[in-house]
Amino acid sequence: MPATERTEVFDPLAKPKKAGLGDIPKGSDALTEVGRLMTVCNSCRYCEGLCAVFPAMIARRDFPDGDLNYLANLCHNCGACFYDCQFSPPHEFNVNVPKAMSRARAESYQAYAWPRIFSGLFARNGLAISVIAALSVAGFIAGFAAWNDPTILYGTHTGPGAFYKLMPHNAMVALFGAVFLYAILASIMGARLFWRDIGEPAVTLTQTNPLWQAMKDAGKLRYLDGGGADCQADENDTPDHRRFYHHCTFYGFMLCLAATSVATLYHYLLGREAPYPWYDLPVVLGTIGGIGLLIGPVGLLRAKFVRDPDMLDKDRFGMDVAFLAMLFFTSLTGLALLVLRETPAMGLLLALHLGVVFGLFFTMPYGKFVHGIYRYMALVRYAKESYRP
Repeated sequence: MPATERTEVFDPLAKPKKAGLGDIPKGSDALTEVGRLMTVCNSCRYCEGLCAVFPAMIARRDFPDGDLNYLANLCHNCGACFYDCQFSPPHEFNVNVPKAMSRARAESYQAYAWPRIFSGLFARNGLAISVIAALSVAGFIAGFAAWNDPTILYGTHTGPGAFYKLMPHNAMVALFGAVFLYAILASIMGARLFWRDIGEPAVTLTQTNPLWQAMKDAGKLRYLDGGGADCQADENDTPDHRRFYHHCTFYGFMLCLAATSVATLYHYLLGREAPYPWYDLPVVLGTIGGIGLLIGPVGLLRAKFVRDPDMLDKDRFGMDVAFLAMLFFTSLTGLALLVLRETPAMGLLLALHLGVVFGLFFTMPYGKFVHGIYRYMALVRYAKESYRP
């Protein structure tokens, strides 16, 4: 008599096995949980119209680690699926996609960090390292100036080249150019590891349609609208306006970067030295961008504290706060320097501002900053998968 064929039934309460190719998945506990949830969600599909994650999920039958990291970074954490899901806590299936995706995203920042030696260090002590780096550089600049000539640090300096009396231009370029290039290199290496892990060929990054569609989706934060309204802070559909605050932060950062770029062109092409008049292009761009970097990080921090705690990944709260805090203090010290640059406070404020900028650049590749890079690359992949010529 032939043996009866056994059919394995999926248990939504059990964690997927970790052994064997094709199992779901064989990585960390965070990825294992995301794999379990995606299997549950793939059986239900009630939330497929909310964002890009669920259509991307539906296109898959199983979920290797690379695909789970792709889905985690494609998730914009709007929270809509948490309240729409019939299996969310306190249901025994415990389907909490926003929290699980947040944990997996945070782990991906460490997994792809370059060099790897820094990944765990920054994850555990992100805010402390940022502050220590900022104050150390600020203290060194201020101390060096005071040691050589205290009148330079505490004096009143006006006109072109006033900033460079505290620190020579070439020394400033060498120090901050080096840490900026390091941040770019480390970010590129991390993005390369992410792209390789999710299984996309390099040629995808040369295809116009996915790149352009991803740029449009990222530029307007298309999938941060909670399926048509806004991100949800609680079960009463209270919007937390994270989309607006993200825009303030991103475009504020880009305007400040543009201000620095224009000032560099002024210096090397036109021979004009900072500081510039309040109506000049670098100052106008930097002021508008700085205001955005005051509003955005404060709003995003507030959104974290008013959000339903069931959706928060509390274990990885510190590095998110560190990045937002460094952006805020970069803007605050920069705007204070603009207002008080023709007073005796200029020397100390310049040293503090430069220190905060150094700390921001040094920690950028190891925290929340890289989520913008990985999310854009995830959007490129999703645009490629969903594109129909």
